[in-house]
Amino acid sequence: MGSQKTGIELLAPAKNLKCGRVAINHGADAVYIGGPGFGARKMAGNSLDDIRQLIDYAHLFKAKVYITLNTLLFDHELEEANTLIHNYYELGADAVIIQDMGLLETKLPPIAFHASTQTDNRDTEKVKFLEGVGFKQVVLARELSIDQIKAIHAQSNVRLEYFIHGALCVCYSGQCYMSSAINNRSANRGECGQPCRLKYSMKDNSGDVLYRDKHLLSLKDLNLSDHLEDLIDAGVTSFKIEGRLKDEDYVANVTMHYRQLLDEIIQRRSDLVKDSSGFIQSALAPKPEKSFNRGFTGYFVNGRQKDIWSIDTPKSLGEKIGKVVEVAKDHFIIQSSIPLKNGDGLCYFSKKKEMAGIGVNRVEGNKVFPNQMHHIYPGATLFRNYDIAFQNEIKKDQSHRKINVDISLTEEKHQFPIAMSDDDQVRTIYCDAHLTPSPATNTEVAFAQIKKQLSKLGNTVYHPRTVDINFNQDWFFPAAGLNGLRRQLVERHSENRIKQFHPTDKTFVPNNTPYPASELDFSGNVINDKAKQFYERHGVTQIDWGFEKSSKRPSNHVMTTKHCLLYMADKCLMHHPEYKSKLPISLYNDKDEYQLKFDCKRCEMQIWRKK
Repeated sequence: MGSQKTGIELLAPAKNLKCGRVAINHGADAVYIGGPGFGARKMAGNSLDDIRQLIDYAHLFKAKVYITLNTLLFDHELEEANTLIHNYYELGADAVIIQDMGLLETKLPPIAFHASTQTDNRDTEKVKFLEGVGFKQVVLARELSIDQIKAIHAQSNVRLEYFIHGALCVCYSGQCYMSSAINNRSANRGECGQPCRLKYSMKDNSGDVLYRDKHLLSLKDLNLSDHLEDLIDAGVTSFKIEGRLKDEDYVANVTMHYRQLLDEIIQRRSDLVKDSSGFIQSALAPKPEKSFNRGFTGYFVNGRQKDIWSIDTPKSLGEKIGKVVEVAKDHFIIQSSIPLKNGDGLCYFSKKKEMAGIGVNRVEGNKVFPNQMHHIYPGATLFRNYDIAFQNEIKKDQSHRKINVDISLTEEKHQFPIAMSDDDQVRTIYCDAHLTPSPATNTEVAFAQIKKQLSKLGNTVYHPRTVDINFNQDWFFPAAGLNGLRRQLVERHSENRIKQFHPTDKTFVPNNTPYPASELDFSGNVINDKAKQFYERHGVTQIDWGFEKSSKRPSNHVMTTKHCLLYMADKCLMHHPEYKSKLPISLYNDKDEYQLKFDCKRCEMQIWRKK
């Protein structure tokens, strides 16, 4: 027996049914989507019927659908959330992604559970605990390095999921209380107001301003295209794309990009296998830099790096194309090797370091005639954040996902059973008793007619690899009869595939796996009695209510992040211990003020809101 292959999963976001189908068609092995309620993207909910349709479509390709129910829940919401989980099970969902452990104390259907990144999964002890509890997959913290992931994998057997692309939260997921503290919009309940993308200034205790009016907590977007194989070797099996608020163009472009990269790795390694079926028919050449991004970073995948931040703007910059060399009344001249098109969108930073955007009305060589001049100046660096040629290409994209099938039509005791089989060993046999042949007058023409009609699978998910005909004598069939036979076969084979890849029941059995700590403060995110009951059963003796539950603010500690503003300012305390005399550091804007604290042993920065 050969060694078992490791399944590699490309996991794409789905804002809605259409995005989900686009993700599947562009190579996703699984999609994650929000249901009618309790998802961490409150504006990305979907009806149960849409989820059912997506599940059926995904299961045609042996792909999976994970439902996000990853917010914290109050006591009065648990029953409704539990009902939704039962609905998802009945629809055939492959797993539910959760944050609130109170759900595990309710009566659950036999469905798999994944631990959301909101459960703050950044060390071996936490991951081993979640595995012991019964989670089938754990979404790791984005801040982990390859070496840290490798260490977690060495001591656990649970499937590890890791973000490889998209927007980055500056705080450890599930541990951000800034939005709650400012305006009662809880990030842990899908209502984050994104205060991290606002402008701030920063000064030390002597009054020296290190930064003024910059987006100091805004990060670039994640892109780990160059690190996929290292992550596989470290133990990651599910590669997650962020973006449940993104549209179809983003999903198509980014999903196809990572599908191609992962396929290249899988094809040359005998120990890996793709986690779903089928192949993609597409002429799309994906270019992730053309979709929304704030510039790209590898974040902490190889440890702490410079330039992970996007402090000048939290908006999409796009690709750098060149510089303005001359400005006239109605146009400017650029120095660039990248051709522009009428309809492109450009942006640049004004002399006041404010981001400005313009549209291209006309291009004549290196002369650009924009829709407005808007303080453009010689020396400005230009970025293209809307490439009309690529957008037109992706909007015309007709990518389809197909499954190779072999079709056979045979004669058995005056009956003509037709069969369809595929690479997943799914086989369907159908026999139409009303199929009435007549003796063929021209064998070659008759057989060609049969193969032609049975091969007409263009509007289905199937691609005819072979069509085999085996009769006792030469027969001719009317085209209408063959078409009806083919349609019935396709319908039944699709039903068989959906049934074949319906998830197997995974009963959750409560146990007493010990939690790594005996006490939980507000950051344990316990806001209902069931969650408290869960942690008590797992050995926690002191449990404080979470931020959203407390009648008064439990702490002014609103964020812990690996992004260090002193490191960004080249004043890291490990390398510049003399700067400790300048502490404390203040972060502020015209509405709020915070104090920064630095845990150099953990290489973390804390943000505390001033009273």
